[in-house]
Amino acid sequence: MTAVIRVGTRASALAMAQTRQIADRLAKATGAEIELVPVTTEGDTSRASLSSLGGTGVFAAALREALIAGECDVVVHSLKDLPTADHPQLRLGAVPKRADARDALCARDGLTLETLPAGARIGTGSPRRIAQLAAARPDVVAVDIRGNIDTRLGKVETGELDAVVLAAAGLGRLGRMEAVTELFELSDWPTAPGQGALAIEVRRERGDRQLELALDSIDHGTSRATVLAERLVLAGLEAGCTAPVGATAFVDGELLFLTATVYSADGTRQLTSSHAATPDSRSAADLADAARDVAERAVAELLGNGAAELAPPEESQ
Repeated sequence: MTAVIRVGTRASALAMAQTRQIADRLAKATGAEIELVPVTTEGDTSRASLSSLGGTGVFAAALREALIAGECDVVVHSLKDLPTADHPQLRLGAVPKRADARDALCARDGLTLETLPAGARIGTGSPRRIAQLAAARPDVVAVDIRGNIDTRLGKVETGELDAVVLAAAGLGRLGRMEAVTELFELSDWPTAPGQGALAIEVRRERGDRQLELALDSIDHGTSRATVLAERLVLAGLEAGCTAPVGATAFVDGELLFLTATVYSADGTRQLTSSHAATPDSRSAADLADAARDVAERAVAELLGNGAAELAPPEESQ
C-alpha cells in the first residue's frame, strides 16, 4: 500500500477546506499519510472574466497537469469546474455525496431578491446567474466580479454591492451560511451542472489497490448519476462551463428526473425540458444508463426548440 497519498488542490480557502474533507476520508479508509499539494491555476492569478479565460475549465487545467506529471496521486475539483469531455489520460475516480446544489443570495440588511430596491447592484461572475437575475428582476444591475468568497462578501459589507449570488455549498463548507439572506429553490432557479458536487480525478491506469478501494468507498452512486445527467446536457448542447445553462437532476423513488433550462444572455428568453427514466436497478451501470437516457432526450428537445440560438456552441462564441 502507498505510504503517502498526495492530493492536489487549488490553494484557495474553499478548495483547501473541501479537499481536507476528502483527505480525511482517504486517510481513514487507507491508513496512509495524506499530503496536500496546492496548485496555482490561471483562474486564481488572473483578474480577467472567466468567459475571456475560456470558462471555469481554467481552474482544472493546472491540477490536471500536476496529476499527469506525477506530482500528486489524486486531485480534487469542484465538479462544475471540470470540462465535460473525457480526458485521454485521466478518469473520474469518485464523486462524493453531493452537498446543497442551490444558489444563495447574500444581501445587505437581510434583503431578498424580491425586496432589493430597483437599481440594486448584485455581484456575480456567472453568465447563467446574470441571465436569471435579468429574468427575475430586470430592474437590478448585475456586476461582473471575481475573487474568493470572503472577497465577494466583503463587497456587500463595505456597501460596494447590495448583494452577491454564491453557491450554497461553498458557503456551507467555509462556515459562512450566516451571510445567506435567501436560498433559491432549484425548481425556479436551476444551477450549474454539477454544482455542489466534488470530483476526485485520478490517472486512467489503475493504481494502488487500497487507494482504489478507498475511492470506491467515497463514491456516491446517486450523486454520480445525477451530475452525469446534468453534465451530459452541457456536452450535448456543446456549451461551455460558463454558458447560461441550468440543470437539475435527482432520484426520487424509482425515477431519475432531469430538468434543463437554457437562457438567452439577457434573460428575456428561456427554454426548458424535463424528462424522467426508470433505472433497472440502483447499480452504477443502470443509473448511468438512465442518466444518459434523460440527458439525450432533454438535449434533443432543447435543440429542436432552438437552444443553439440562445447558447451557441462553445467554439462559435
